[in-house]
Amino acid sequence: MAADKAGSELVALPAVELRDRLASGALTSERLVAACLERIERREPEVQAWAWLDGDHAIAQARRLDAWRASGQPVGPLHGMPVGLKDIIDTAGMPTENGCALDKGRVPTRDAFVVERLKQAGAVILGKTVTTELAFMHPGKTRNPHNPGHTPGGSSSGSAAAVADAMVPLAVGTQTGGSVIRPASFCGVTGFKPTFGAIPRRGVLMQSSTLDTLGVFASDAAGASMLAEALFGHDATDPATQLRPHPRLLDLARSKPPLPPVFAFVRPPGWDDAHPDLHAAFEELLEALGEQAFEVPLPTIFDEVAEVRARINFAEMARCYHRYKRDGTDLLGPETRDALQKGDGILARDYIAALDWREVLNAGLEKIFERCDAILCPAAPGPAPEGLGSTGDSIFNGLWTLCGTPAVTVPILTAQNGLPIGVQLVGGLGSDGRLLRTAHWLECWADGPHTDA
Repeated sequence: MAADKAGSELVALPAVELRDRLASGALTSERLVAACLERIERREPEVQAWAWLDGDHAIAQARRLDAWRASGQPVGPLHGMPVGLKDIIDTAGMPTENGCALDKGRVPTRDAFVVERLKQAGAVILGKTVTTELAFMHPGKTRNPHNPGHTPGGSSSGSAAAVADAMVPLAVGTQTGGSVIRPASFCGVTGFKPTFGAIPRRGVLMQSSTLDTLGVFASDAAGASMLAEALFGHDATDPATQLRPHPRLLDLARSKPPLPPVFAFVRPPGWDDAHPDLHAAFEELLEALGEQAFEVPLPTIFDEVAEVRARINFAEMARCYHRYKRDGTDLLGPETRDALQKGDGILARDYIAALDWREVLNAGLEKIFERCDAILCPAAPGPAPEGLGSTGDSIFNGLWTLCGTPAVTVPILTAQNGLPIGVQLVGGLGSDGRLLRTAHWLECWADGPHTDA
């Protein structure tokens, strides 16, 4: 029992602290991975966050990495750190089944770009985390670790739940609507969706080329920064990426802002229908922030964003998932079938017109970002809803996904039923480091005298 408790305490430490212990020799990768596996063995029957896991394979990776470090060879920034991967990210020799019956037994022969990056950085690929079917809305088996009767969100449900339950310190997911930010909010962890195109998508199931964005999960902003920094880059096969210098996200996130951050609070479309606990929590938060927060309305064009984003999503989904419809619609969930049908009915002129919206929306945000360090708004309409038949509403996320702006969930609020409520911070295009620094500042601020917010 004492060993179990020690293992649980170990895996609950922030990722950057674990990284530092590994670097100093105070901790081995084998011990850390073993602690993760011990935690998973105890908690997986209830949380069900993993789609594929081979403990022997994970331990073997850790031992090789420990031997490499002991040999005095150069090591990467994540050397020995275990990471979970959403099961739509290709892993050579490991199953990648996309949460879909039609892909049962699929084993890729090549790693995705991000998996190559993780291995170069020295990470242990612990296993594959549960996704909703084809990263859309048909729920998987995962439960919310705070209350198994509530949804963990989606589509990166397993990644968020595994980090929240201290099964793994870091995990990778994707977002097309709200699939990083929303489950991070429901599960009470930090989720970071970077600027569109910051992380290459080669080897990741494509649902929407205009919207799909890789993101990360950790217990705090520093951990998310550390993981994201290892994944940022350029890949010639992904036209959304750009060949430009890498940002030093972790250093910037942990640096002191030149001035205390200023937040622009917005009430996004859907605010009036949000949970009463969310309204009360944000009222207290804004009061505590005082002059550091001011309210500003979003341009009226944002009232139409949900419809426009869905139009792009459905049209591109119908194209990208055509083979699934061809090979067996009867094996797909009703949410996926309905989306494919809607996509088939979208006119080309309406789809092409919708693609113009990203530039227009970001032009409308420029004046807001001139006055603040980050936009502040809810990460979800409330705490995780009860029941497992839905992954929740992405109304507060999809608008930022369409804009392509970076967004991060800061888990500092709590509903009356004890479930987490996430605060979402949004930055201007390309301001990922500054946004993560602001998120880190807000975490530290909330840990001070204002935790009642």
